[in-house]
Amino acid sequence: MIVPVLEITPPVIDYGLVMPLLLIFVGGCLGVLVEALVPRALRLPAQLIVSFAVIIAALVVTVLNVSGIGAGITAGTSVVVDGPVYFIWAILLIFGAVSFLTFAERKIENGASVFAAQAATVPGTVAEREAIEAKVEHTEVFPLALFALTGMMLFPASNDLITMFIALEILSLPLYLLCGLARRRRLLSQESALKYFLLGALSSAFFIYGVALLYGYSGSFELSAIDAALRTSQQGTGLLLAGMGLLGVGLLFKFGAVPFHSWTPDVYVGAPTPVTGFMAVCTKIAAIGALLRVFYVALGADRWDWQPLMTIIAVLTMAVGAVLAIAQTDIKRMLAYSSIAHAGFLMTAFVGAFQGTTGAGGGLSSVSSIMFYLVAYGAATIGAFAIVTMVRNAGGESTGLASWAGLGKRSPLTAIVFSIFLLSFAGIPLTGGFIGKWTVFAAAWSGGAHWLVVAAVVLSVVAAFFYVRVIVLMFFAESGEGAPNVIRPGWTTLVAVGVGVVATVALGIFPGPVLDIAQSAGEFLRAG
Repeated sequence: MIVPVLEITPPVIDYGLVMPLLLIFVGGCLGVLVEALVPRALRLPAQLIVSFAVIIAALVVTVLNVSGIGAGITAGTSVVVDGPVYFIWAILLIFGAVSFLTFAERKIENGASVFAAQAATVPGTVAEREAIEAKVEHTEVFPLALFALTGMMLFPASNDLITMFIALEILSLPLYLLCGLARRRRLLSQESALKYFLLGALSSAFFIYGVALLYGYSGSFELSAIDAALRTSQQGTGLLLAGMGLLGVGLLFKFGAVPFHSWTPDVYVGAPTPVTGFMAVCTKIAAIGALLRVFYVALGADRWDWQPLMTIIAVLTMAVGAVLAIAQTDIKRMLAYSSIAHAGFLMTAFVGAFQGTTGAGGGLSSVSSIMFYLVAYGAATIGAFAIVTMVRNAGGESTGLASWAGLGKRSPLTAIVFSIFLLSFAGIPLTGGFIGKWTVFAAAWSGGAHWLVVAAVVLSVVAAFFYVRVIVLMFFAESGEGAPNVIRPGWTTLVAVGVGVVATVALGIFPGPVLDIAQSAGEFLRAG
C-alpha cells in the first residue's frame, strides 16, 4: 500500500511588512536576557536602551514602509498591513515610548521604583522588607510591556480570527502581571490583577467560542472568507448571530465598553499608575483597531444586525462613564470612568460606519476620525496619569479627590497642566479633545446615526461637569490638613507630561497635519 505524501507549503512571509512587529518582540526577548545576565546596577539603563532602541527602529521602519512597501498581506494570509494598521502601529509605538518614560521614574520614591522590589515576595513579609531596604529591584516591567506591545500591534493587523485570538492573549498575559506589581498597596494591586485575569479569561472564552461558531457558519477563520459567506451563504443566521455576539463580548471587554467594563475601575485604581496610563491608552488603541477590522471587514455586510445593538452599547457606555464619574471620590477611579465614557464616544463613529467622501469638501471617515480621536485621547491620558504620580503624601500617591483641594495655590503649574488635560477630556475648544469629539460626531452624523450624536453631545455636557468640578476644587477650594505635596519628578516623567500637554494644545490649535495623516490612512484592506 502506497501512502501519498502530504506536501505542506510553508507560508510566505514578507519580513519588510512585519519588521516593526518583529523588532518589538525581539526587544522583549533581549529585555529578558538583560534581566538575567546584566549586573543589577546596570539593568535599568540597559533596559531603557534596549526598549527605546527597538521602539525607535520600529517607528522608523513603519514610516519607511508607508512610502515604500505600502499595504500588503503576509505570513500566509494571517497578517495584513494597511493604512489604518500603519497609523495604529505608529501611535502605539509613540505612546508606548512615553509610557516607558514613566516606568523609569525613580526620583519620586527617593531612588526606588514605583514597582514592587521583588514581585515573588509575599506582601508584608520579612523578605519583602529586606528587599526594599537593600534596594534589590528587578526591571522585568520593560520586557513585559514590550511583549504586551507586540500583542497590541498584532491585534488590529490580524487577518484571521485565530491570529487575533493569539494576539489577544499575547497582549493580555503581560498586563495581568504588570497590574499586580505596585510597590505600595500591594494587596490592592494583586487583587486588581486577579480580577483582571479572571474576567479576562472569561472574555477570552467568549471570544474563542464566537470564533468557533463563525467558523461553523463560514467554514473559514479568514475575515474576507467570512465576509464572502455573508454575501453568498443560504444557511440560517443562528450561528452567525451567536458567533458575532460572543466575539463582540471579547473585543468590547478589552475596549472597556458597558456592560463589560466592571474590571476597569478596580484595575485602574490597583495597578501601578504608570501601568494604568499604558493600559488606558495602548490597550484601547489596539482594541478599537481589532473591533473595526472584525466588524467592518468580516461582518460589514451584516451591519444592519449589529448596528442597533452597538448603538445601545455606545449610549450605555457614555452614560455609565459620565454619570458614575460624578460620584467618584478617587481621582484614578474618576479617570477610569472617564476612560469608559471615551470608549462610548469612540463607538459613535464606529456605529456610524461612514466611509468618507473624496474631493475638497470630503469628510473624514469613521476610521479616520477614530484614529485622530485616539491621538488626542492618548496624549491627554498619559499626561494626566503622569501628573497623578506626582501628587503624594507620606503614604504614597494621594488620589483622594478631597486632598487635591487648593492644589492650584500650592503648585499652580501642576494644576494648570492637569486642567489642560481635563479640559481636553471635556472637549473644550482649543484642545485636542474638542477636535477629536467633533470628528467622531461628524463622522457618525454623516453615517446617519443622528440621534446617537445628539445623545453623545448631551452626555458630553454631563461628563464636562466632573472635569470642571476638579478644576474648581484645585483653584477655588481651601487646602485641608495634611494636604499632599507635589513632588518634582525625574526628567523622564517631566518629558512624558511635556509631550502630553504640547500634543494636547497643538492638536487643538493646529489639528490639520494629524487630520490629514489620519484621512490618508484610508480604509481597511480586504485580503484573502
